[in-house]
Amino acid sequence: MGQIKTIPITRVSSISKEDFINQYYKTQRPVLIENLTSDWPARQKWNIDYIQKKAGDQVVPLYNNEPTKGKQNSAAPVTEMKLYDYLEILKTKPTDLRIFFYNILDKMPEIIKDIHYPDIGLKFFKRLPVMFFGGEGSVVLPHYDMDLSDLLHFHFHGHKSVLLFPPEQTKYLYKVPFAVHNLESINMDAPDFDRYPALKKAEGLYVEMKHGDALYMPSGYWHYIKYLDGGFSITLRALPKHPVLLSKMFGNLFFMRPFENTMRKIWGQKWVDFKENRMLVKTNNRFGKE
Repeated sequence: MGQIKTIPITRVSSISKEDFINQYYKTQRPVLIENLTSDWPARQKWNIDYIQKKAGDQVVPLYNNEPTKGKQNSAAPVTEMKLYDYLEILKTKPTDLRIFFYNILDKMPEIIKDIHYPDIGLKFFKRLPVMFFGGEGSVVLPHYDMDLSDLLHFHFHGHKSVLLFPPEQTKYLYKVPFAVHNLESINMDAPDFDRYPALKKAEGLYVEMKHGDALYMPSGYWHYIKYLDGGFSITLRALPKHPVLLSKMFGNLFFMRPFENTMRKIWGQKWVDFKENRMLVKTNNRFGKE
């Protein structure tokens, strides 16, 4: 077993719009901004108890860390429960159960007043502010967002670690064909370099987030997230403008995802095993000898 090489993500207490655009957006470099939420009511109000009071009666879909198999859709939840009960678990014990892509405009529109879209140079898609919840020890499979948005990710109530990889490192990460994630069998905290030698060439960018922190994740960046204790986050997204990125986004949404879902329905685990084994052999042959 080994450990992936990392360097720290730049951390600043605050930043001007001009500096953010020139130093990070134009160069597509991630940065953590500690006080971007200093004027948000959410900075003082948002915690698990607050969310329970606002939406505890809602029944929410939950996901875990188990790999998807056969004809199972990777977007399908493993169970459902009342949000109040799930948040009680987060407050009391570790769990790998997570809430994924919870649209607050649809589910909790009254709390949108607790945030402000920052004037930082990103043109946010305001129809889709989404929240994520996780318990201590839960992880989010390494992936990049299918719509290739620039992301501003804010964390509340607790701590989480984030490991990023720029798009040019995709070749080292064992990306599953017709998907936006890597092999679910890889333990990113202690990877098996004998089985996955290409990971020795990867170099990630690492940061730990606390309550109120904002992390800029540029378009196409891979992110591997681990909840160090129970908490939740909200992501604001700016859709791509460049024609190349736009074409890739539409290809992901309207070709790649439907094709993958169709092949899973038809061939099930045979399709999954075929494409993953083929990718594994090709990647190891390319990088295992170097």
